[in-house]
Amino acid sequence: MKTDSSTSKVLIKINGENKFIPQNISILELLETYKINNGRVVIELNKVILKKESFQSVILNEKDEIEIVTFVGGG
Repeated sequence: MKTDSSTSKVLIKINGENKFIPQNISILELLETYKINNGRVVIELNKVILKKESFQSVILNEKDEIEIVTFVGGG
């Protein structure tokens, strides 16, 4: 039986909840998966705030902890 590495999952923590995500997924791909607008978001990965420019290049790994904070306008 052939194993497809693209279907492998890793366990990370998103906003305090354990989630399985595809292996080798970037921050940007994760945001797209959850339909989160990357223009109105702050990402903290393992206690470090990331620059938006790095969302495409940063790949999530097993046991990473990510906090996603979105901004909502209103008044």
